[in-house]
Parts: sequence; C-alpha cells; structure tokens
Amino acid sequence: MDRIELYMGDITQLAIDAIVNAANTSLLGGGGVDGAIHRAAGPDLMEECRALNGCQTGEAKITSGYNLLSKFVIHTVGPVWKGGSDNEKQLLASCYLNSLRIASNMKLKTVAFPNISTGAYGFPKKLAAEIAIQTVRKFLEENEDIEKVIFSVIDKENFAIYRGLIDK
Repeated sequence: MDRIELYMGDITQLAIDAIVNAANTSLLGGGGVDGAIHRAAGPDLMEECRALNGCQTGEAKITSGYNLLSKFVIHTVGPVWKGGSDNEKQLLASCYLNSLRIASNMKLKTVAFPNISTGAYGFPKKLAAEIAIQTVRKFLEENEDIEKVIFSVIDKENFAIYRGLIDK
C-alpha cells in the first residue's frame, strides 16, 4: 500500500500534519519518545496537556505541535504488556484507530506513529508491529482522507520488523 511509509529516525524531525506521541496517562511527559516530543515542542505543549486532564489507555487526544515541525501532536496511551491476558492487543489497536480517527476528523493528511508500547511498557515488538500495520491498513482501506501514514522507528531491529511486514 503506497499510503504507508517507513522512516528510520527522530519522529520530532518530521514536517507533517501530526506526529503521534506514545504518552503516559498523565500526558505530562516521560521517557522515550514522549520525553523527546515534549522537549522538542517546548513548554507550551506541557501547558496544553495539563488542560486535557490526562488520557485513558487506548484513547487519544490532540494538541498543537508548538516548536515541532509537525502542526499537531496526537497523544495516545498504549497498554503495559502483562502477558497478553489483559486486553493489551485490543487496547494497542485502539491507540492506532483512535489516533487515526482524530486525524481524519481534523482533516489531516499525514500522520506518523512511533512504536507504541514497545519500550518501557514491554509489548513484544513483532506483535505490536503486526497490530499497528493491520489496524492502519484497515483504516486506510475504509478512509480516503489520510494520504500518508509513516511508521517512525529509531533502531534497526524495529526497522527490519516493519519492513518485513509492510512488504508482505
């Protein structure tokens, strides 16, 4: 599908409509991509996030991009992996779906996702990539408005996983 791309690098450097933040429930910054996005966006992002009163796992909320190259940040909270018996797969799929719904409702054309839940939250990388790609493909098949979805990875392992799955 030519509306899906793979990018290896810093998601904060993408000049697109929206980047997705793998946030925690407070939306007030953290480690990994969450911390990188907050640092790059500047303090105004924190102020807007405070006003959102957090976000539940699987849900998503949108803010301005501030000092980022992207116009918006869509914050979504991925599940912590607990062995697969606590609805983690469905919650992860909801992160992608709810983020795409927000982008579509806002008439955004380009969106980039990081590897949601695969860092400190411990979600198995290949399983997470399968869920991400399957959810995005299904959404794009049913919705014409989003022109491009980018999967942004920062390491060779995830790049190889995504490359193999996207090329199927």
